[in-house]
Amino acid sequence: MGNLCSISVSIEDIVASFWGCTCRPANYICKLEENQLALRIALRKLIELRNDVKRKVDLAERQQMKPLDQVQGWLSRVEALETAVSEMRGSAAMEANRLGSYRIKGFMSRYKLGKKVATKLEEVATLRREGRFDVVADRSPPTPVNLRPSGPTVGLESKFEEVWGCLGEGVWIIGLYGLGGVGKTTLMTQINNALYKTTHDFDVVIWAVVSSDPDPRKVQDEIWKKIGFCDDIWKNKSQDDKAIEIFQILNKKKFVLFLDDIWKWFDLLRVGVPFPDQENKSKIVFTTRSEEVCCSMGAQKIIKVECLAWGRAWDLFRSKVGEDTINFHPDIPQLAKTVANECGGLPLALITIGRAMACKRTPREWNHAIKVLHNSASNFPGMPEDVLPLLKFSYDSLPNDIARTCFLYCSLYPDDRLIYKEYLVDNWIGEGFIDVFDHHRDGSRTEGYMIIGTLIRACLLEECGEYFVKMHDVIRDMALWIASEFGRAKEKFVVQVGASLTHVPEVAGWTGAKRISLINNQIEKLSGAPRCPNLSTLFLGINSLKVINGAFFQFMPTLRVLSFVQNAGITELPQEICNLVSLQYLNLSYTSVRELPIELKNLVRLKCLNINGTEALDVIPKGLISSLSTLKVLKMAYCGSSHDEITEENVLSGGNETLVEELELLMHLGDLSITLKSGSALNKFLSGKSWSYTRDLCFKIFNDSSSINISFLEDMKNLDIIFISHCSILEDLKVDWMRYRKETVAPHGLHKCFHSLHTVEVDRCPMLKDLTWLIFAPNLRHLFIINCNSLTEVIHKGVAEAGNVRGILSPFSKLERLYLSGVPELKSIYWNTLPFHCLKQIHADGCPKLKKLPLNSECDKEGGVIISGEEDWWNKLEWEDEATQRPAFAEVLYRIYVEATGITN
Repeated sequence: MGNLCSISVSIEDIVASFWGCTCRPANYICKLEENQLALRIALRKLIELRNDVKRKVDLAERQQMKPLDQVQGWLSRVEALETAVSEMRGSAAMEANRLGSYRIKGFMSRYKLGKKVATKLEEVATLRREGRFDVVADRSPPTPVNLRPSGPTVGLESKFEEVWGCLGEGVWIIGLYGLGGVGKTTLMTQINNALYKTTHDFDVVIWAVVSSDPDPRKVQDEIWKKIGFCDDIWKNKSQDDKAIEIFQILNKKKFVLFLDDIWKWFDLLRVGVPFPDQENKSKIVFTTRSEEVCCSMGAQKIIKVECLAWGRAWDLFRSKVGEDTINFHPDIPQLAKTVANECGGLPLALITIGRAMACKRTPREWNHAIKVLHNSASNFPGMPEDVLPLLKFSYDSLPNDIARTCFLYCSLYPDDRLIYKEYLVDNWIGEGFIDVFDHHRDGSRTEGYMIIGTLIRACLLEECGEYFVKMHDVIRDMALWIASEFGRAKEKFVVQVGASLTHVPEVAGWTGAKRISLINNQIEKLSGAPRCPNLSTLFLGINSLKVINGAFFQFMPTLRVLSFVQNAGITELPQEICNLVSLQYLNLSYTSVRELPIELKNLVRLKCLNINGTEALDVIPKGLISSLSTLKVLKMAYCGSSHDEITEENVLSGGNETLVEELELLMHLGDLSITLKSGSALNKFLSGKSWSYTRDLCFKIFNDSSSINISFLEDMKNLDIIFISHCSILEDLKVDWMRYRKETVAPHGLHKCFHSLHTVEVDRCPMLKDLTWLIFAPNLRHLFIINCNSLTEVIHKGVAEAGNVRGILSPFSKLERLYLSGVPELKSIYWNTLPFHCLKQIHADGCPKLKKLPLNSECDKEGGVIISGEEDWWNKLEWEDEATQRPAFAEVLYRIYVEATGITN
């Protein structure tokens, strides 16, 4: 026992010796400091490896790839280990402070800590081995729809609903067209993002930009990014191979393909896109600026994205300017509305100009902005950089230089005002832009109307009914910007229309002018002698001209087009106009000119002469018309005064027979409007060739015949308008009923009708009883009957029955407007109700015996017919059925026939 007690060895040495001899765990204590250092070094290397892996993962995610699950798990385990080691170090520091007299406890803590360090060291080593990844991510299945950047929008709600509705209907291809900057891409983005936010059954939604210079490979790549993986293997494939792969995938899917900014027909099959149909129920939606592109792309639904209505336009503009600026001064709100109105509802212009005005807080600044926008919008901040170049793409995409030149010409007219299509074409012919006469002698006019159609479908002109167009304010600004060589040569196009001018502006500055337009001012006098060596066009219409100094035209050697239209104060022409040897179009319509000078025969290049509506014209010298050998267009409708002094030297005397004779000598004439004043003149007219290219035919002061047989109209294939006026003894307009009973009433003989005729006006024919012959005008759209005291029926029931056409021909099926004024004996328009598929307006005043209109409720299913007249007459009308009274009634006198001034409100 004593021996045992004499042993003087510490308990720590005994335990250490025991563990060192018997078990590895002794190292937990013996090598604690060494292992702690090793752990710090190993953990640092693990973190470096972790950071490398994370960078690879981040790069892969930016490439739309998804990290592998094992990589994500490894990263999580590394993060957890890092946290655990950090906590362990903190605990060890606290334990060290507690060591001291408690030796056995210090020993046990050292053991436990050493064990933890060794364990963590092994975990670090394991994670470092596991973290040697060859691949950290793979291509993840794409989401069906990508959310596209989009800000708040204004005014697209109804169009959104229309397009959205098409996605659920049996419509496969949808075309959105409209002006540049009107919001087409914004609308399509809204549709895309709505698909992102809602549940639908489309497998994939794809967005691709086509652009004005389409590259099928780029479109293929954009499609493939959504349905495949654009690696080097894909990029090296041929276009055909790519198309096959795209087709094989999309052909098995129900897809939506959004194509932005298409400028011309784009072959989708070449790209590999299968055609949507009833079986696959896929959709293609695209944007373009041209309606023609919509048609060529096979769009089943064509939707025009219009400019904003005023209320929404003002909301958008106001939001960009800001309420603080709008309300900064009491005058600014009204001035701001004027500025916003200059944008014509075009969102791009509203946004650009609104931002430019956001810091303008004085009325002076706003008034200056109005002046700049009105006189030269291209000088306004943001317009030449952001707005006009974008719109110019539409101009650049026109099919040829002729169309582009004709478009620029439209900028000579007031913005957002109606322009008479026929006047445009006449001007283009006069300028020499179009000069093609086919075997019908009407090629130039046909070509002109085709160009107008092209401009309308390209959204560069807006169609306003059948006869008029107008140009949007901002589009006109763009046209003037281009015409002035992008602002570098503003003197070339001098355009001051509707500027309230009382005199001709800056005559001395016209040296470089090519075209000058001073339409719609209050100019009373032309004076001075401006030197205009390059001037080709001079528009002086709709002014108050009374005095024209001949010297004004002395230095205009290249002038081709001169227009005085609608200057009622002009009664005579200066002789100097007759020296304008380059002149090709002279427009004197609706002036008060009393005589055409014989010297006009010097205008040897004149192609177009318009003297329509010159009701004060007494004298056209004999030999003048026939001497104008290059004439292609001659307009003399509603021409000539009521004075009929017979003289051999005046072709307007004696019923216009001499005039008809001279027309036969014009070998190039292909477009004629003429006024005839006698039956003998009519017979001479029909015996020649002029009738074959007559478009407007006027019978005026026809006082040598009580009856006119108008069966000849069937042969006048180009006749558009008949005007019958001041025929005091005319009782009957006859047709050859026997002839028509055999041929016309049979279905195969309907070509014998007066197919081209669309407008008839009868005025001051007090003895005329009816107009039953109108049965044979199936395309009649406008009918005016004025001051015909004896007319009792428009279509006489008895005459129609006698002609055996009752029930076979349906009159007025295309009639749009019926105007009746001063027809006191009129009792019936037609004895039965008629379909009136196209009827828009009926006006009646001074027709007290007209108790019933040939209408029923079927005539106004859309609620669009306007009936106007005297209230007493309205109250006494009898209706076929109660529902017929639905058409709106307005106490206004409405007359649709717009005198051919070229421009109207």
